[in-house]
Amino acid sequence: MTFSPPVKEMMFILYDVFGFSQEKLDCDTCGAVLKEAAKLASEEIAPINLSGDVQGVCLEEGQVKTADGFKEAYQAYCEGGWNALPFASEYDGQGLPWALAFPVQEMWQGANMSFGLCPILNQSAIEAISVHGSQEQKDLYLPKLISGEWTGTMNITEPQAGSDLGSIATRAQLQDDGSYKITGQKIFITFGDHDLTDNIVHLVLARIEGAPEGAMGISMFIVPKCLNDGEPNSVKCIGLEHKLGIHASPTCTMSFDRAKGYLIGRKNIGLKYMFTMMQNARLAVGLQGVGVGERAYQEAYAYAHERRQGKAINSQEEGNKPSMIAQHPDVRRMLMDMHARVMAGRMIAYSAAMELDKAVAGDRQGAKHADFLTPVVKSWCSDVAVEVASIGIQVHGGMGFMQESAAAQYYRDARVLPIYEGTNGIQASDFVFRKVARDKAALAGAYITDMQGLVEDIYISDLQKATQHILTLNEEDKREEMSWIATPYIKAFAYIYGGGLMAKAAKANPDFMLESGYTIQDLSDFYAKNILPLGQAQLRAVL
Repeated sequence: MTFSPPVKEMMFILYDVFGFSQEKLDCDTCGAVLKEAAKLASEEIAPINLSGDVQGVCLEEGQVKTADGFKEAYQAYCEGGWNALPFASEYDGQGLPWALAFPVQEMWQGANMSFGLCPILNQSAIEAISVHGSQEQKDLYLPKLISGEWTGTMNITEPQAGSDLGSIATRAQLQDDGSYKITGQKIFITFGDHDLTDNIVHLVLARIEGAPEGAMGISMFIVPKCLNDGEPNSVKCIGLEHKLGIHASPTCTMSFDRAKGYLIGRKNIGLKYMFTMMQNARLAVGLQGVGVGERAYQEAYAYAHERRQGKAINSQEEGNKPSMIAQHPDVRRMLMDMHARVMAGRMIAYSAAMELDKAVAGDRQGAKHADFLTPVVKSWCSDVAVEVASIGIQVHGGMGFMQESAAAQYYRDARVLPIYEGTNGIQASDFVFRKVARDKAALAGAYITDMQGLVEDIYISDLQKATQHILTLNEEDKREEMSWIATPYIKAFAYIYGGGLMAKAAKANPDFMLESGYTIQDLSDFYAKNILPLGQAQLRAVL
């Protein structure tokens, strides 16, 4: 089926719900940008999603080759200036707000998650160099990364280390010219090699000879595929992972054999720099979840309005003609469930984008809010993608379980999202220990207070009790117990925060008509009655 990004709903959330306003970006201009992005997503990127999944990628003579149509789509993406959208004009970026970049990026993920992974990693590399790189590094790398002429990667994970970054074994040896020789192996490197661009800028975590063991001895390096003189560096892809999904996205094993690298910032604090990348990437992964969820919903909606089977209760059709399955109450319930989860996830992600823009403008409070929301966006929205894609298969019935059905691909693709960029268990621990307990729930309490009047008092009361329980455990240094309940707590918080945003949307314009034919009030009511109670169930587990 065709993919149609929900521009109308995106605009509604930005302007009606969140009151988005930019002096240089009025509503008409914003709408024009989103419509143009939607055109590229639907006409160029979405059509190669299924074919890319079937064809996959291959490694030939040390070079990764992407699926048919990917190079052309990437060229169109770069020529349209889409890669440069949120970045500084100083390096030929367009300097547009993240609140606009998020809906645009959501479109790429919904159209083709395998394709959309490349800009996400590039975006993270740009952030890290922008914040921590030297002026020389910024001048050399940022213009080409921002234009998309080059792409960037994160080289973090190693076979023996996994999420335990203190166990990283890749080594860096200082040279007389101030550069380093990087030696080691990295795994699970998304777009570690490809044929979309002539150069790839790898950001690599490694340990300088003589550095302390553990997390405190890790540094970050720029290791380009091609050096400044055009000569190839000693870095190459030596293998491709055969994955459950995202078959058209190369996931590489990278070998660094005394490759030339350049230190970013200061020695031994590479993990701090990495979290600049991870903050951006975690929000992006949550946004991927929204995009894939939207695509799965659209696929299920279209199928349910074409497939005829059985006679629906209260059917108005004459004779024995079967009803469209969309007329059966249980199928309608599933479609509303999918739509409500995606809509809530979209609002949670966009709320973080609004705070990110404040942070970019120098607002310290905005930075705190963006940081607070990051694990919520990443974990809940990625879980939503898996749940929604699974429901989409159910709507398709037996056909959904067949590989010929696109519904199966969305589920396979989505399943990696709760794992990517720090598993959702890691996000939960980060949320409970750092975001809630560290400031004695000052910021969490402010969010809970803001939800009063939007969701029923029972949810607010139980969430307050659960939050106080977290603080009590922290004061008693019962860290293991806090870890046990971290996941149900962050899930509960997200369910309730999503419910508050759904209610806020309905309050802003209850008669706003969605593409499904329901109003936002209908969808908000459905969420309150069918999805919000799942948050209270999680709170029961916490308490």
